[in-house]
Amino acid sequence: MPFKSSNKKKTNSASQRRASWSLKAFAIIGFLFLHVPILFIFLYAFTTEEKSYQFPPPSYTTKWFAVVWERNDIWQAIKLSVEVATWSTLCALVLGTLAAAAVHRAKFFGKEIISFAVILPIALPGIITGISLRSAFSMFDIPFSFYTIVIAHATFCIVTVYNNVLARFRRTSLSQLEASMDLGANSFATFRHIILPNIATALLAGGMLAFALSFDEVIVTTFAAGQQTTLPIWMLTELIRPRQRPVTNVVAVFIVMITFIPIIAAYYLTKGTDDVMGLGK
Repeated sequence: MPFKSSNKKKTNSASQRRASWSLKAFAIIGFLFLHVPILFIFLYAFTTEEKSYQFPPPSYTTKWFAVVWERNDIWQAIKLSVEVATWSTLCALVLGTLAAAAVHRAKFFGKEIISFAVILPIALPGIITGISLRSAFSMFDIPFSFYTIVIAHATFCIVTVYNNVLARFRRTSLSQLEASMDLGANSFATFRHIILPNIATALLAGGMLAFALSFDEVIVTTFAAGQQTTLPIWMLTELIRPRQRPVTNVVAVFIVMITFIPIIAAYYLTKGTDDVMGLGK
């Protein structure tokens, strides 16, 4: 019997090692599948070939970065994208936080339906959201402009803030709010000293994710922009041109860096915040 038990343990250990190596192999394959195309963007940003994507590139150069630096149309598109993302994020922070507070604190009929309606814009395909917004703007005779892009982007940016703040509210103890009111603090003081410190990192993470989503949005923007040209729309237009394709790759590298930084920052800001806040020891 001891001999059979020892053999079973060895067999189980070998099976676990094989399963572990299989999981690692599939994880590496998945990682490469997701990120190798991004590496090709970086590679072709340095190629000397202007009109085709020859692999491997015949030679390498950094001249395309200088070309991008000198093109005013690119800088105007970047400026517009940053402005739209900033205002969309500010709208999302205010409206998303208020919606999360209302859904968390209030009890009313249809609460789950309201919560679902808030999340719906990011779950729908972008083309559906874009067509709906374009129809609404046309119905109310709203001219397409910078503000219509902000409104369009805010519809899905609100969701990222709402989800982050609502999750933080659910992990925050109500005893702190009750103690604050018992001690005579008004609503503003309670928000400033109790609520805001507890949801600060959730607001920052949600805002960063909202900014990243707005900055590289192209489908919804196409229906709401009119004659405005954001950076993603500029890239989409440039892709159909046969000349200076590496310029588009250089700009794509810029977008990757712009969106990568806030997403990583949001990840680390929300890391380790799963515990319920305000419970003391």
